[in-house]
Amino acid sequence: MKKIMIGFFCLIVFVALARPSEAYVDINSPAPDFTLTDSTGQQRSLSDYQGKYVVLEWVNYDCPFVKKHYDSENMQNLQAQFVAQNVVWLSINSSAEGKQGNFTPQEINARIEEQSATPSSYLIDTDGTVGNLYEAQTTPHMFVVNPDGVLIYQGAIDSDDGFDPAGIADADNYVLNALNQAMSGVSVTDSETKSYGCSVKY
Repeated sequence: MKKIMIGFFCLIVFVALARPSEAYVDINSPAPDFTLTDSTGQQRSLSDYQGKYVVLEWVNYDCPFVKKHYDSENMQNLQAQFVAQNVVWLSINSSAEGKQGNFTPQEINARIEEQSATPSSYLIDTDGTVGNLYEAQTTPHMFVVNPDGVLIYQGAIDSDDGFDPAGIADADNYVLNALNQAMSGVSVTDSETKSYGCSVKY
């Protein structure tokens, strides 16, 4: 019995350490502020956009799951749709130096143009500080912050976790739904889902 209790205690400790409370952002809690340099050399802070909806998109252009959403133009269409509605869209890359997805600013800007992507800014998080702050696990991993600075959605872009772009059309787009519902004054139905994609290359 004593061994069982010790094992149970160790399990609890392991689970607690696996997701530190200071790194995980709860839904309907204030989204932690941060400052990063974007691909044009400008510093951007989340708090700069108080009063607006903000989408945080963890991105790695070389990840097959990211390519699925960019090659099909699904991500670009979402960006264009909501940026036109005064939503701020921040693409964030947390790939460490030498890891997949880590590019120079010049390469990033060329890739953005090549993809016809329209994020408000592409932010560089080489040391992974912001990625770990939000516990971003995959590319893509999506977060939506409301005008009061409160996190109202985190998780997958949609319900189709396969590689085939053909699945996008029939998928539930969680980011689209969250923004449409919140901007209409309705509570977000699916406020937290399991993200899918490539691991963030910390």
